[in-house]
Amino acid sequence: MTHSDTISLTQKKYTALTYFFQHYTKISDIQNNLTAFNNSTPEQLIKLYNTAIPLVEKTLWDNNLKELQLYQQLFHELESIHTELNNDTRHHFIITIPVADRPQHLQQCLQSILNLCHKYQYGGIENGQYKKIKVLVSDDSKQLENQQTNKTLALEFTNKGINVEYFGPAEQIAIINNAKSINKTLNNIIGNTSPDAFYHKGASITRNISYLKFNELNTSDNSTLFYFIDSDQEFQVNINNQTDDDNVYAVNYFYYLDKLFSTNQIDVLTGKVVGDPPVSPSVMAGNFLQDLIAFTSKIANYEPHTNCEFHPSNTLNVDDAAYHDMADLFGFKSSSESYQYNCMLEGQHDNAQCFAALCRKLSQFFDGEHPTRKSYYEYTNVEESITPARTIYTGNYIFNSKGLQHFIPFANLKLRMAGPVLGRIIKSIIGERFVSANLPMLHKRTVQAIQQSEFRPGVEHQENVIDLSGEFMRQFYGDVMLFSMQTLTELGYPKAQALEQKISAIVENTINSMKEKYTLKHIENIKKLDQLKSIINDPQHWWNQNAELTESKLHFTTFIQNIDYNFGSDAKVYSQLFSANNIERYQSEITTALLSYTNDQTSWTALLKEMQT
Repeated sequence: MTHSDTISLTQKKYTALTYFFQHYTKISDIQNNLTAFNNSTPEQLIKLYNTAIPLVEKTLWDNNLKELQLYQQLFHELESIHTELNNDTRHHFIITIPVADRPQHLQQCLQSILNLCHKYQYGGIENGQYKKIKVLVSDDSKQLENQQTNKTLALEFTNKGINVEYFGPAEQIAIINNAKSINKTLNNIIGNTSPDAFYHKGASITRNISYLKFNELNTSDNSTLFYFIDSDQEFQVNINNQTDDDNVYAVNYFYYLDKLFSTNQIDVLTGKVVGDPPVSPSVMAGNFLQDLIAFTSKIANYEPHTNCEFHPSNTLNVDDAAYHDMADLFGFKSSSESYQYNCMLEGQHDNAQCFAALCRKLSQFFDGEHPTRKSYYEYTNVEESITPARTIYTGNYIFNSKGLQHFIPFANLKLRMAGPVLGRIIKSIIGERFVSANLPMLHKRTVQAIQQSEFRPGVEHQENVIDLSGEFMRQFYGDVMLFSMQTLTELGYPKAQALEQKISAIVENTINSMKEKYTLKHIENIKKLDQLKSIINDPQHWWNQNAELTESKLHFTTFIQNIDYNFGSDAKVYSQLFSANNIERYQSEITTALLSYTNDQTSWTALLKEMQT
């Protein structure tokens, strides 16, 4: 097709756009912006669609997505024009999914990518595959069975239409050996794992090894965007806090990311997540106990067999970081307000059934779910949503070739909060070229079939006991690293390197400050736990007088025992966190890592350049 060719809307049956022109007043107004609309060039038509889409979206969300399928058809029509024009210079995407012993999560994640491609057809199809989408499965699994399953899934979804490459242990070892043959000072970045035990290296090390693969796949024309997601996420959003199943493909992620990187000076962009919180249960117990106290106190005063009272017609979305016990640390206002549990049961049911349904969910809290403080998608225009960022959501961030230099720092320490730490560094280095946008992904901590996570580092399931101590340790010292970094970047780090004595003092002060905050929350949690025990064990409350609720009460009792084990007065993790040996060890390791960052960055930049030649 040449530039002189024209396309008639009626001839090509662009039915979705025609429909919106006819039915949406605000859309029809833009027809006047183009001359001879029905005989427009392909370039003019593409411009017309791009102008119409955000106007359609606004009305679509105002109408509760009643015409979502037609909205998706609008993109099919747009893609057909790009295909006929045969000059599509939009970005390619390489999506990487680090995965460790989570084959069911991975399958759901890959299915969501395929579904998104079907719904919106970004980039079009060539030889049966979506030509602008490539997926890299970066496997960190320990179980050989899971490695094989992940490899099989890669082949299965490649055959279904998305190009999925399995990047397993053998492939990773090969690329590491190549990198270390060029520069041997990379242990802080990609680890020093023995090939005989090349698994559970940690998400940060796995991501950094994936960066090396990105660098290998990078093109000289900078037409590729690199996209990290987590295996427990999907390219959907949830739109309703009244049911568990109101998840929709209502966001065309690839279309908007291409536009954002094409029309703005952006090197790194991060989205967020909706659904389950992105933080550890070790920093959510206090507010969940608070919500359970409110729920059990309220439901105890209702008759068990009257209609469920926990289906409010209007409920507020969870505020940013409302699930975090120390939200004030991140600049959010802490609230003592309890959040109501919103019953997800459908059809006729009573309060006793609502109580039983919540009881069945309680154990999932230890894998990271939060039954009372999920977050839900709220529509805003994506292009207008761009704001300066300071935190990376490692399960949802995108960068161009310039972003390859920003590896996950301090990966060998295997601490939590790697994304916020990286975000502080990126903000310090590139400033306004680091942004966030309203492109969240749906986060599902557990797999429905087993009602828990398949694998989560630092969370040990032992019959009825769930031990969070490993994750608790990673969270506390991850917080220490983060807020030490925040202090340092305010002093000009990493551009201005600080002396060892200064860094060590900052880390020591941060440990003392975080110890004080964690200890205060521990004391508060003990009081809340005692209060919840009193309510649940009160013989006057109807769940203690109904044999049909014996199993439900057992679920609640087991939950309380696990909260007591991890957060109660005798919880062993606090003595581990604050032991002199651990404080000395982590202060030394974090200080050394911070001192080494500049050299690590220099080595990394040189390596990427050398591997490209």
